[in-house]
Amino acid sequence: MADAPRSGCPINLSVEVFGDRWSLLILRDMIFGGRRHFLDLMKNQEGISTNILGDRLKRLVALGMLTAAPDPTHRQRMIYSLTEQAIQLIPIMAHLGAWGRRHLPVTPALSIRAQLLEEGGPPMWEDFMEDLRFEHLRQPRKDPSRPWVRDRLQAAYEAIAGEG
Repeated sequence: MADAPRSGCPINLSVEVFGDRWSLLILRDMIFGGRRHFLDLMKNQEGISTNILGDRLKRLVALGMLTAAPDPTHRQRMIYSLTEQAIQLIPIMAHLGAWGRRHLPVTPALSIRAQLLEEGGPPMWEDFMEDLRFEHLRQPRKDPSRPWVRDRLQAAYEAIAGEG
């Protein structure tokens, strides 16, 4: 954070990190969509502009929510990774999604992931965080044969989206 925080209140400090809609949506796309490159993150349904995406990625890296490294498969691209701080947002994302499902005009296809995360509760959230730690931090999974949470969420989305 470039500016001094308004106060040391944990809610205030959290709002200063996530108070703009783009930061959470970038993290959403990385967490739920597995997107790790600039061009992939540009392909969100909310239509982020290149300058805002670049600014938010730099900010999230500076805040310690993401890391950026040259992509070994393509010299001209960066690959963004979630840090432990960002991975620990899974329960918050689950609660935000659950709240939105109850109180806002969501669509079935776009709300199914939130429904499954809510129904799966903390055990599913822990599995998802473990998956993300493997993907982004190279920490081993306890049970490599366990289905990936993102795959389960994506399959449910595709099943509903295919009906429409």
